[in-house]
Amino acid sequence: MSIYMDRAKKVRAITERHYNCAQSVLVAFHDVIGLDEEQAYRLGSHFGAGMKMGATCGAITGAMMVLGLAGIDDADTLHSVLRSFRERHGGMLDCRDLLATSAKAGVPRKTHCDGLVFEMVDVTEKLLREKGVLSAADSENEKSEK
Repeated sequence: MSIYMDRAKKVRAITERHYNCAQSVLVAFHDVIGLDEEQAYRLGSHFGAGMKMGATCGAITGAMMVLGLAGIDDADTLHSVLRSFRERHGGMLDCRDLLATSAKAGVPRKTHCDGLVFEMVDVTEKLLREKGVLSAADSENEKSEK
């Protein structure tokens, strides 16, 4: 497991302080995007629960913020992320729709949201590696941090 996924899993398990989906993705990559953990936490504070109104999933907005802060701003990459998310989730991007579908399937909210966070951390990490933001040296650094 990568350090980024490990970080996401750790923050999703914290019960003393809530990390919404956007915050969870941002905090996982805080050092990559030049923020400390608290700054990443604050940046994502209004993007959980679809900007607190059921709009675009916070895991997606968190990933988009990471990519943007990492300098990946080409439309083709961003559209590809959204297109593949829609393909995996029945055409949906909005938190409200994703949660409703999950509830109908009997999946608890926390389990559902954790899955979306972990999915977007994985997608984001792959893109950061593909675009050269993360390198093989980062993998060595990951091993030493564990």
